[in-house]
Amino acid sequence: MEENQVQPQYQMPRIGEKAPEFKAVTTQGEIEFPKQYKGSWVILFSHPADFTPVCTSEFMTFATLEKKFNEANCKLVGLSVDGLYSHIAWLRTIKEKINYKGMKDVEVTFPLIEDITMEVATKYGMIQPGESNTKAVRAVFVIDPKGIIRTIIYYPLSLGRNFDELYRVLIALQTADAFSIATPADWRPGDDVIVPTAGSCGVAKDRMSGKEDMTCHDWFFCTKKLTKEEIEKKILKKK
Repeated sequence: MEENQVQPQYQMPRIGEKAPEFKAVTTQGEIEFPKQYKGSWVILFSHPADFTPVCTSEFMTFATLEKKFNEANCKLVGLSVDGLYSHIAWLRTIKEKINYKGMKDVEVTFPLIEDITMEVATKYGMIQPGESNTKAVRAVFVIDPKGIIRTIIYYPLSLGRNFDELYRVLIALQTADAFSIATPADWRPGDDVIVPTAGSCGVAKDRMSGKEDMTCHDWFFCTKKLTKEEIEKKILKKK
């Protein structure tokens, strides 16, 4: 009798690390990840199962917002541990039968990964036994154009994601990179941003005295204005 095969063990990926590589079959053909997405931001997200209500609401929402994410140079890639034919049948059902919150005839055109071996889900820490041994949790990985993981968010099976927040995270990361700033709590484009902490006493004094174009609450906490228009001009590519 053959010995039972042992599932490979992977360390869960972390922010600042290279996104784990894989090749997979999807509803849009084969992909090589993240290699073929070089130069674009990517949101890689998992869902527990096809033909489930929370996942259906999420896929309809993502598909409806896909153009908005694409304009921010971001591609969407979904994953579940179901097979390809299940994926295709489910997405066809969404398009032909589901009418939810004014969303109908919704066609999902971004790739949905087949992962029946759970190899990809395991590499990305999407299988969490405390929640389920056979389904992926709702994981979200925001990956930058260099293939580096910049944000990781996990949700339990019962909780649908907030897509306004996912888009806000994407724009905040891009704004921080483009303007060398940080974003405060609840930041939205157009709100003041945080400038790096002063690197010298002289700079700190200039900031506190108002010589620089910013508002300083103390030497370590200074903000400046950055308009929504400035951000959109630099990072959005509307067609």
